[in-house]
Amino acid sequence: MALEISMDHDYFKIEGDLNRKNLHIFQSTFGNIFEKLDKVIISIEGLKGIDRYGVNAIAKLHNESLVKHKKLSIIGMGCKELYQHFSSNDAA
Repeated sequence: MALEISMDHDYFKIEGDLNRKNLHIFQSTFGNIFEKLDKVIISIEGLKGIDRYGVNAIAKLHNESLVKHKKLSIIGMGCKELYQHFSSNDAA
């Protein structure tokens, strides 16, 4: 399934699969997002699948928000791989 990212100011909706093949779409959308916005909300409710490259891209965005003291919210159940990544990092 293709990756689609729609936005309304600081609210982004991700639908489809986030993987190595379409990672460039995610990176072009969020590459310098914290230069433009102080807070970003990403809904992953429509995320059907994600590989390790997609998980790493979201983790990198999370780390960037911490370094730049910006707010990043990831909402929705999305897919279990992303949830497991952040749950295991919180526990470590």
